[in-house]
Amino acid sequence: MTKTHAAFAATLALGLVAGSAHAADQAKPAMEKCYGVSLAGKNDCKAGAGTSCAGTSKISYQGNAWKLVKAGTCTTIKTPKGFGSLTPKA
Repeated sequence: MTKTHAAFAATLALGLVAGSAHAADQAKPAMEKCYGVSLAGKNDCKAGAGTSCAGTSKISYQGNAWKLVKAGTCTTIKTPKGFGSLTPKA
């Protein structure tokens, strides 16, 4: 009888852990690439010719360097060089 209770408790615990992990994944907001909003060396990845990936942008608000931002907010981010863009800027 105790083995049955222990097995049931273990199954219940695993179900709760799996459910909370799934809920945590759903809580993450959707993200999008936003060009021209990152500071020098703070981009998330590829920033055009001469750069390879994260942290390699040479100037702030570099038009071809992107940063991940919450989906739907990119074009509302104002910088000294204008607003963020969903496509690379020249």
